[in-house]
Amino acid sequence: MYRHLNRIKMKERQKATQIFLAGVESVKPGNLINRFVSINQNILQIEEIEFDLSGIQNIFVIGAGKASAAMAQAIENILGSRISAGHIVTKYDHSLTLQFIEITEAGHPVPDENGIRGTERILSIVNKAGKDDLVICLISGGGSALLADVPEGCTLDDLKSLSSVLLKTGANINEMNCIRKHLSKVKGGQLAKSAFPARVVSLILSDVIGDPLDVIASGPTAPDPTTFKDALSIIRKYKIENDIPEQILRILRDGYNKNRQETLKDTDEMFLYTNNLIIGTNLLALKTAKEKAESLGYSTRILTNALDGDVKDVANYMMDSVNRVRQEESDRKMCLLFAGEPTIKIEGIGLGGRNQHLALMIAKLLEDRPGITFLSGGTDGTDGPTNAAGAVVDSCTSKNAANLQLDMERYIDNFDSYTFFIQEGGLIITGPTNTNVMDLMIVLID
Repeated sequence: MYRHLNRIKMKERQKATQIFLAGVESVKPGNLINRFVSINQNILQIEEIEFDLSGIQNIFVIGAGKASAAMAQAIENILGSRISAGHIVTKYDHSLTLQFIEITEAGHPVPDENGIRGTERILSIVNKAGKDDLVICLISGGGSALLADVPEGCTLDDLKSLSSVLLKTGANINEMNCIRKHLSKVKGGQLAKSAFPARVVSLILSDVIGDPLDVIASGPTAPDPTTFKDALSIIRKYKIENDIPEQILRILRDGYNKNRQETLKDTDEMFLYTNNLIIGTNLLALKTAKEKAESLGYSTRILTNALDGDVKDVANYMMDSVNRVRQEESDRKMCLLFAGEPTIKIEGIGLGGRNQHLALMIAKLLEDRPGITFLSGGTDGTDGPTNAAGAVVDSCTSKNAANLQLDMERYIDNFDSYTFFIQEGGLIITGPTNTNVMDLMIVLID
């Protein structure tokens, strides 16, 4: 990282990276699980809920998401051999060593056969749960793709095609998961139905703005307020009726015409036996990042934890924020913190992710703006189909590009930010962090 930089600029990029990593560390599952789950003699306490284990016949642990392996490891450290059986599905290269809980690695963001097999294994566990059993469900971002099943009349290729089309539209996560929930027997509260009459407690790491239980990982243990009508409206909104498989459309239309069962609603009986607990959000990551920035000498403001919209609009909003703060605090070193999940409508054929694309757009806007450093990174350590979490830029980025004969506009137009940054040196590479609370953006003003 940080090739072609003078020593001062390198130092500021390193500070931005330190602030980012501090935020990520605060939402690592081990830290969060230990705050919420404890056991004293034979009493298991999960937040304010107490279970007398002498009355529990079996404890089953299931889950899906990029953070599920780390969450499972933390649960094993607390419960150990009290776990009767367990299975989680996580993204490739995100496994950890577990003793009592099995792991399946599977495809993300596009589902694959392994995801289907792992989901079937989870269902085989919860389907045998009885009224004296406790099911602990570990949910995190990525669970929508990893908790995979194929509706009757469709194929896995149909689901893959749908996922690929949705990812290119710029649809937000609420919209994508509305459609996914209506094509599944595990999403939209239906995993809780499969576990009924067992008691279910879900520990949830939120990767969605506002922390809506029905949207995170498509709400496998939460009631769903959306309908087949909503799913069809989203497809019409993005004009993709002719781009997705006919079998998918048929299922959604059948549901709209009351020929298929709706997702589960808050009046369904199983939710009387289900608790959904949010254990980690991006606000915690922002607060910890703020503490780190202040320790480095920056006066720090958290501007939002709900950043969304197209990356181009986000870039302009951020620069407007920088201009305003520079006018208000012209004599102070400032750090501005943002979090959320911008959307990107992919129109080029390059390689990158929303964080790298946003950073490249900001770099273009910083060409004649010395003293500003910007970092955007995914807290999961993965930005798009790349091995980078994101990128860090400053006014030197455009100079580096010129020296390397890299046309920044061309890389932006081709959505090829990864290829640009791997040459320029601004990539942030953390490897899988085993957590996920969306994206963090950091602006340093010196």
